[in-house]
Amino acid sequence: MAWIYLILAGLFEIGWPVGLKMAQEENTRIIGISIAVAFMIVSGFLLWLAQKQIPIGTSYAVWTGIGAAGTFLVGIVFYGDPTSLGRYLGIVLIIAGVATLKLSH
Repeated sequence: MAWIYLILAGLFEIGWPVGLKMAQEENTRIIGISIAVAFMIVSGFLLWLAQKQIPIGTSYAVWTGIGAAGTFLVGIVFYGDPTSLGRYLGIVLIIAGVATLKLSH
């Protein structure tokens, strides 16, 4: 169950940078900040639950890895962030690192 909490925590980790991006626009500032705070709280709580059974280093690396890769993809798909082979390679390396941590646990 701890790994499910951790994966969910990583997915919720994607929500707070998106909320902060939304908050850059005046007409979505309050909702953006509200989304960011809500996702931070849920993500942090799920990480806390996961860390009851998963070592702190592993859980933090997986949490941030999922958040980074997911935010990268959201940025490309919804916000027109730039893409390049190097940026994709970086995400592949993050995912490979997360997978290695999971398999080594």
